[in-house]
Amino acid sequence: MATATASSELITKAQAARAASRELRTLSAERKNAGLRAVADALEANLPAVLEANARDMDAGRDAGLSEALLGRLLLNEQRVRAMANDARNVALLPDPVGERFDARTLPSGVRVERRRVPLGVIGCVYESRPNVTTDIAALCLKSGNAVVLRGGKEAVHSNAAIVALMRQALEEADAAPEAVQFVTDTDRAVVDQMIRLNDYFDMFIPRGGEALIRYVRDNATVPAITGGVGVVHIYVDASANAEMASEIVFNAKTQRPDVCNALDTMLVHSAAAPSFLPGAASRLAAAGVEMRCDQRALSLIGPAPEALVHAAAPGDFGQEFLALTMSVKVVDSLDEAMEHIEAHGSGHTEAIVTEDYSAATRFTDEVEASVVLVNASTRYNDGGRLGLGAEVAISTNKLHARGPMGLRELTSYKWVALGDGQTPA
Repeated sequence: MATATASSELITKAQAARAASRELRTLSAERKNAGLRAVADALEANLPAVLEANARDMDAGRDAGLSEALLGRLLLNEQRVRAMANDARNVALLPDPVGERFDARTLPSGVRVERRRVPLGVIGCVYESRPNVTTDIAALCLKSGNAVVLRGGKEAVHSNAAIVALMRQALEEADAAPEAVQFVTDTDRAVVDQMIRLNDYFDMFIPRGGEALIRYVRDNATVPAITGGVGVVHIYVDASANAEMASEIVFNAKTQRPDVCNALDTMLVHSAAAPSFLPGAASRLAAAGVEMRCDQRALSLIGPAPEALVHAAAPGDFGQEFLALTMSVKVVDSLDEAMEHIEAHGSGHTEAIVTEDYSAATRFTDEVEASVVLVNASTRYNDGGRLGLGAEVAISTNKLHARGPMGLRELTSYKWVALGDGQTPA
């Protein structure tokens, strides 16, 4: 059970979010967009203050012995802060889904019925390490008409507090419901226990973090929760693959941001392509510091490589989300074997095939079970921004009610509206 202090802070902020959600339901798109643009401007205008707060978190993280993967997720620099600002502006440019009318028709009785898109209400979110998540989630919630209560990890407490303070001030100056964005400062783990049971205040709960957090929320939440998101990501290099294209896709998927959920974890290579493809691809990956844990066939084909970076794989290396410059490699004899491996070891997050064979691409997209399936493209495309959603609150591997990157529409529901002129049913 949360401490009295934590409970008091959480309840107060949840109540404020609930009250703000009523105003936000009918806030015009113009005011919401003005608020988002003001947030973007504030982030850029106060960049030194944001970076100073992040530097405090980075120093504390190093002192606490955080892994390089976690430090990579925690880091903010000028490029990342400007990207956060651009994401907020991009969300402002998206069509507002709230109030959209669809499935309209007139019944034989003369009653006119339609469905109208509405916000979910109040969203609770717990997330770890990545302070850019703060603006992504808040921007999407605001645009979709939802209030949000955020609770970041203790490793990013200074960064998150600075970002939220800037956001709320910008929203207030833009008259865009600043109380709709709430941030819980208490980092006691017991706060999470309370949040996931606050059914009177939260309409949906989203955990963004490691497998342990997601599993805990799945097993203990009474608030409806999106509990997918662990990414065990595969790329299958088919017999017909263009080797240069495959090498570029694999390199990007593994090295661009190795600490995120859509980064490559396991490369599967068809035995017909492996002798010519693997040595060059592995050499390039090794030069970038990627550790490769290989089955015996892959190990025998890779050839000379830095010994410290190429190992025989252990059974647990397949089906693992590494979140680091580490990957597993396996040679397979067919598309069927590749898909069977993905079925056994995948998490339903992101899967890709590199192939010039149309029938192989079609079978892969039809038969592989994942929230996003790609052909001849990096797994880094499983991302709200890259898929045209502006940003995302999470990547869901659930099948209800949302799947894949969760953008504006995934943060809404609908209600039926019926318009009559005195009809009464028999």
